Amino acid sequence: MQGIGKGKSNNNGQMKHFQYWLGVMGMATALSLTVNSQPAPAQVAYGSYVGIGPTVGLTDGTQVGGVLAFRYKLLETPISFRTQALIGKGTAIVPTVSYDLPLNWQTDVYLGAGLVLTSGDTPSPVGNKISFALQPGIDYVIPNSSTVIFGNAIIAFDAYRNTGGTALSLQGGVGLRF
Repeated sequence: MQGIGKGKSNNNGQMKHFQYWLGVMGMATALSLTVNSQPAPAQVAYGSYVGIGPTVGLTDGTQVGGVLAFRYKLLETPISFRTQALIGKGTAIVPTVSYDLPLNWQTDVYLGAGLVLTSGDTPSPVGNKISFALQPGIDYVIPNSSTVIFGNAIIAFDAYRNTGGTALSLQGGVGLRF
């Protein structure tokens, strides 16, 4: 009986030793995860895209047309180069540089600034004169796909040759990321 009693106390000692090391290893693992982990900030919706959709010019009479949209996203910065070709009664190319602000992993809003370059005397959805433009908008990336849904407005200042008024157009569409 004495040998059995000694064996039990030896097992108890080994069990306490095992529990001690298990606790130390658990604490070390938790500490290393805490020290080495960094929060994952939301990033601007990833990727450049080409898209197509409708445009509606809301000044100088309503004008309906089409838009061809292009976005080149600079990696690791919240900046994008965007260009939109607006085709209505007249045509305009609107290159902008935008600051992109993430709302979540799939969505960002942006504000771009650039120029309206028009094709002639016939007004496009954003006027018929080279002018300064602001472009607020939103991009939404459909999860697990290469599809982007975009929408924006273009506000062109001093956009008409004869009257010099402000032009406003709304665009939206679907794009393919690359």
